[in-house]
Amino acid sequence: MAKSGDSIHILQGLLVFGNVVIGMCGIALTAECIFFVSDPHGLYPLLEATENDDIYAAAWIGIFVGFALFALSILGIVGVIKSNRTLLLVYIILMLITYAFEMASCITAATHRDFLTPNLFLKQMLERYQKSDTVNNNDKWMTEGVTKTWDKLMLQNQCCGVRGPSDWQEYTSAFRIMHSDADFPWPHNCCVMDARGSPVNLDGCKLGIPGYYNSNGCYDAISGPMNTHAWGVAWFGFAILCWTFCVLLGTMFYWSRFEY
Repeated sequence: MAKSGDSIHILQGLLVFGNVVIGMCGIALTAECIFFVSDPHGLYPLLEATENDDIYAAAWIGIFVGFALFALSILGIVGVIKSNRTLLLVYIILMLITYAFEMASCITAATHRDFLTPNLFLKQMLERYQKSDTVNNNDKWMTEGVTKTWDKLMLQNQCCGVRGPSDWQEYTSAFRIMHSDADFPWPHNCCVMDARGSPVNLDGCKLGIPGYYNSNGCYDAISGPMNTHAWGVAWFGFAILCWTFCVLLGTMFYWSRFEY
C-alpha cells in the first residue's frame, strides 16, 4: 500500500473507532425502534384507524438499519485492519444503501409528527367509538380497536374525549347515535372512578358536576408518547447519519490511498 506512513496508521485507528461507534449506535437504534413498535402505550390502533401509520413504518426501517449498521461496522473494521480494498469497496457500497434507508426513516418520522393533530383523532373518535354498523371485518376490527383503546385511555389518564367532554356534545358521533344525551352525555369512562372501577357518583357525572367527571381532554396523553418516539427515531437517526457520513468520507479517502 502506497503512502503507508504514520498518518495512514492514525487514519486506520480513527476509522476503527468510528465504526465501533456506528456499531454501538446501530444496536441502540434497533433497541429504540423495537421499543417503539412494541406499542408500550397501546396507541397503535388509533394511528392504524387513520390509515396513516408511517411513523411505525419508519421505526420498522430503523430496526433493519440498526442491524445493518452493526453488521457493516464489523465489515468496515475488518476491511480497515486488513487493508483489503475489495472489502472496503463492498463496505462503502452497502453503507451508502443503508444510509439512504436511514435517511428515509428519519425524514418520515420527522415530517409525520405534524400529522398528529387534535382534529385527526377527534374525527376518528367520533366516527369509530362504539360504532355499531361496520362495513366489513376490517372495519369492525378497527372500530373495536379504537373503542378499546379510548376506553383504556380515558380510564388510565383520567381524561375525556380529545379536547374534553364537550367533544361528545358539540359533534355528531356514532356514540351519540347509540345513546341518548340524558343517559350518556359522554361515555361513563369519563366519570371519576372509585377503587372498584365504578363511577363515584354517576348522576353527578351525567350532570357535569365538577369533581364527578374528568374535564380535561386526552390529546396530550396521545400526542406526548407518539411525539417522543417520533423525535427519538428521527433525531437519533439524524445524529447517526452525521457520524456515519464522516466515517464514510474517511473510508473513501483511505480506500483511494490503495494502488491497483
